[in-house]
Amino acid sequence: MKEVHVIRRERFNAAHRLFNPSWDDEKNEQVFGKCSNKNWHGHNYILYVTVRGTIDPDTGYVIDMKILSDLIKEKIVEKMDHRNLNIEVDFMQGVIPTAENIAYKIFEELAPGIEATGNKLHGVKLCETENNFVEYYG
Repeated sequence: MKEVHVIRRERFNAAHRLFNPSWDDEKNEQVFGKCSNKNWHGHNYILYVTVRGTIDPDTGYVIDMKILSDLIKEKIVEKMDHRNLNIEVDFMQGVIPTAENIAYKIFEELAPGIEATGNKLHGVKLCETENNFVEYYG
């Protein structure tokens, strides 16, 4: 059976500050610019989760989209939506919340649940703005 990629899109809004705690404010502002604003800033993130697998001959699915949606909402959206990524999100603690790190950490959060369905998490694409996005493939 051929492999198929199934993609689910979700959205969340979150605040963050790009800040390396081992640097002073001046160096953080020099490296991260406006993204190091001490009063935070936020984004309307768009998340694409791609699952790779074979089509089940009994259902015609690679993965039931309801199961995938519920997993993303439980593991990611409910934890990140309208939150401060630096302070309130358990799996982001101790990580500079760049788009690159957020995508990587989201992948880590989702992979076990998706693998439990018998599929493989192929990749995560995170759009931070309409012009900037990152992709992570584990």
